[in-house]
Amino acid sequence: MFNDPVMLSRLLTGLTLAFHIIFATIGVGVPLMVLAAEYIGIKRKDPDYILLARRWTRGYIVTVAVGVVTGTAIGLQLSLLWPSLMQVAGQTIALPLFMETFAFFFEAIFLGIYLYTWDRFKNPWLHWLIGIPVVIGATLSAFFITTVNSFMNSPEGFKIVNGTLTQIEPLKAMFNTATPTKATHVIVSAYLTVAFILAAIAAFHLLRKKTLSAAETAYHKKALRLTVMAGLIFAFSTALVGDFSGKYLAKYQPEKLAAAEWHFETTSEAELIFGGILDEQADGSYEIKGAVKIPYALSILAGGAPDTEVIGLNEFAKEDQAPLFVHYFFDIMVSIGMYLAAISALFVLAFRLKKLNPYNKWLLRGIFIGGPLAIVSIEAGWMYAEIGRQPWTLYGIMRTADAATTSTAVGPMLILFSLLYLLLGTICTIVLLRMFKNNPVGKELADDHHTRGEAMFADDNK
Repeated sequence: MFNDPVMLSRLLTGLTLAFHIIFATIGVGVPLMVLAAEYIGIKRKDPDYILLARRWTRGYIVTVAVGVVTGTAIGLQLSLLWPSLMQVAGQTIALPLFMETFAFFFEAIFLGIYLYTWDRFKNPWLHWLIGIPVVIGATLSAFFITTVNSFMNSPEGFKIVNGTLTQIEPLKAMFNTATPTKATHVIVSAYLTVAFILAAIAAFHLLRKKTLSAAETAYHKKALRLTVMAGLIFAFSTALVGDFSGKYLAKYQPEKLAAAEWHFETTSEAELIFGGILDEQADGSYEIKGAVKIPYALSILAGGAPDTEVIGLNEFAKEDQAPLFVHYFFDIMVSIGMYLAAISALFVLAFRLKKLNPYNKWLLRGIFIGGPLAIVSIEAGWMYAEIGRQPWTLYGIMRTADAATTSTAVGPMLILFSLLYLLLGTICTIVLLRMFKNNPVGKELADDHHTRGEAMFADDNK
């Protein structure tokens, strides 16, 4: 393995994507939550929500800086590690790659203006309006880069004649068959993940309520309500989009869905397999042991009806099948999504009924756990998406083994980039911890900005 440039290239790219996806997700989701907090703060004349927006923005800036580095690393590795892929597909996907850069700069420009103009407008709605382009830029950045991945799953917009690309249609390549479901799923799941990361922070502080003042407790409760209610919306939205994604796979990449569900024989009324282990038999077939089997569920996922025929993995040659361990990534992603939907629904139900305490320690612990679990779900989802496409880099056109570099320098690159990500992760964690430790909520609730915000809203009420 350590002398195999293909495997080393896959490991390095996977490591980079696994690290970058955390910061990319935060970069997509935080601006929306900041905009929502500031909107509520202005609408309700509540300076606590304005402070929420301020503090979330500060943390966001740090993660953006790290995301720029890791995003640049991905661009570099595409050219160095996958030269054959870029030679064949580079000119076809150049448009979304350029547009992603444009969207990022669009976001960065307005983010700078947004940061500089805090407290500089007499009418606070003007500052809020400046945040809208930041959200648009962040979302478009995710959309454009996801269309590149969608193209790899559904390469369209060109023809290959004698090994040469002809009749290139960049827009058709970008808006390929996979784009609607994949881009929507990536964006909505990013919103969900960030909502739960921020909710976990609020839950963590509320679990330490003995050390909190009344003002701090009120502040964190507002943060928790906003983030968990947003999480509930995005959890169910993600589930809906996931259903559409399942139907896309059943139609266009049936072997990927079959690998995820250990579905070997083509049949209707197909069961959905959760968990379990595979036991390979002497004849090469597999027996599934210890799994939970949900009747008709896979057929419903694939076609919306219990009698939908689902193509089995045995219909495909062994060399065209994805590794069967992708089943576990799929299970992790779906299980965590269901957990996030359940815990957020439980909190909202308890809050609405009034008779139940939504801030009891067990529910707070459940929400706190949801933060890291949401990140795990994002990672598992991308692992399933990428490994599940194997052995193809460009689905049906170019195999991964044919796309990778033959250079012997990939091993040292893997070590160097691993050290870089370790350094970046450590620095980012230290900076964020010190930033908020040196500026605790209690201090900011009593400082000049918060006092002026209360005074401004008091004046508006006169």
